[in-house]
Amino acid sequence: MGEQPVRVLACGDVEGKLNVLFTRVQTIQKKTGQFDLLLCVGEFFGTTPEAEAEWQQYRTGAKKAPIHTYILGAASQETLKNFPSADGCELAENITYLGRRGVFTGVSGLQIAYVSGQEALQEPAPAHCFTSKDLIALVGPLTSSSKFRGVDILLTSQWPRGVWQYANNPEVNTKSCGSSSVADLADKLKPRYHFAALEGAHYERLPYRNHVVLQENAQHVSRFIALATVNNPGKKKYLYAFNIIPMKTMDPSELVKQPQDVTENPYRRSTKDKPDTQMKGLSTTEEEEPARQFFFDLSKTQGGAPRGRGRKRHPDGDGRDQQHDGHHQKQPRRHPQPTGPCWFCLASPQVEKHLVISIGTDCYLALAKGGLTTHHMLILPIGHYQSVVELSSEVVEEMEKYKSALKSFYKSRGERCVLFERNYKSQHLQLQVVPVPLDRCTTEDIKEAFTVQAQEQEMELMEIPQHTDLKQIAPPGTPYFYVELDSGEKLFYRIQKRFPLQFGREVLASEAVLNMPTRADWRECKQSRDEEEDTCKQLRDAFQPYDFAWAD
Repeated sequence: MGEQPVRVLACGDVEGKLNVLFTRVQTIQKKTGQFDLLLCVGEFFGTTPEAEAEWQQYRTGAKKAPIHTYILGAASQETLKNFPSADGCELAENITYLGRRGVFTGVSGLQIAYVSGQEALQEPAPAHCFTSKDLIALVGPLTSSSKFRGVDILLTSQWPRGVWQYANNPEVNTKSCGSSSVADLADKLKPRYHFAALEGAHYERLPYRNHVVLQENAQHVSRFIALATVNNPGKKKYLYAFNIIPMKTMDPSELVKQPQDVTENPYRRSTKDKPDTQMKGLSTTEEEEPARQFFFDLSKTQGGAPRGRGRKRHPDGDGRDQQHDGHHQKQPRRHPQPTGPCWFCLASPQVEKHLVISIGTDCYLALAKGGLTTHHMLILPIGHYQSVVELSSEVVEEMEKYKSALKSFYKSRGERCVLFERNYKSQHLQLQVVPVPLDRCTTEDIKEAFTVQAQEQEMELMEIPQHTDLKQIAPPGTPYFYVELDSGEKLFYRIQKRFPLQFGREVLASEAVLNMPTRADWRECKQSRDEEEDTCKQLRDAFQPYDFAWAD
């Protein structure tokens, strides 16, 4: 895949003029070819009846954005109603709200940091404003790594205060323009490109250094670009096109090349003069919010006590928990039932119970029939759910516990696990869990195998932003394929018309991963009933120390 550049469009305040924007994008793409993504800063939504009507066309699917579009949240109270929550989500097909703040890493490795809204000037902060806690939560996990060099792109709605120092002056009121916190953020994150809006002006600052000459090793330069409002009467530039090779794949010597017009860093001019409170604003030594609050995490406890010791689940699937002392028996939990026969509902007569490894309260673990390897397992809901996005919070919580237990189990055997789900031509959710020996390949190799084989079949796998719930990307009823790597990275494909049913297995069976091409089809790997029972007994015994549903 090498140093393949990502083609990016950046846009200023759209203010609801979606048709104008997307018509312009289509014109550009006809002339210069397809771009990979469109990044919008400032106010995306408008407040006029015309803007509302335009948005309804995209929200309902009557119209579709011609490019993957990522937007920031509200920068005013008036546009808040268009955002269902502070977390990122898909608002319409091809239009994704990134979230309050966080980092979005694309499949290419391009790293985009973002903060929505304006700096809060009061407490409690209004919903369309960010606080110092937001910025600390964003900066801390990034800069704490010894390998951190900067981010590829930073998106903010507000300008950074003082960005014009040492450079060309913008056509704005420099006395009132911009946020000091955004300036500190840009200084800490060292973006190669920083986009902002809200001022109705177009301004391309000269590139600036991120190091002190003769005192520090050379680092990449940063470029700040402010964009005007879409379709503005002054015809100021509101759309910016560029190619960028992700920092992680660039040759270091190429990355740090300094252009002739480079200037000093505008944010370090008066560091010694800044009040202590300002400098502490982004200190990563302050108490930080846990990463799970701004990166996607399904492991939050959402109710339901842990299963107590001394209890064993009965394999008849009726939902009963029994105490060994015989004094207490819980009422059965009512699980959703299928309308017809189902091979995977635990209470169904069709289910092959001899394949069951473990039974919890809401989920169970089973040996995969015709598995890729002898330890290929399935996590399934006991009740009838078609996909992950339809699960209740209790089922999600227990599914996460099974994931964690399996990761520990496989790790003890020198393996990493890959999980995938195909919500297409399937009746009951089956989360496939396949172990891959650590010495076979790296997580990055597995990720590349999925990406490359998807491209060969003209499919584009999208990396789910770490703060984003799968439910927000794929509403119930949406056909999709989803894979989760042991690093926590998640790849997603919205199935359009046709999809190869064995795609997940084919990738993992390929030479690049397990090198078992003859086992790509489960029907070629079936065992006899006796063999399955023997494999299950061995696996059940091996997994028992990690099984939270079984007490010692």
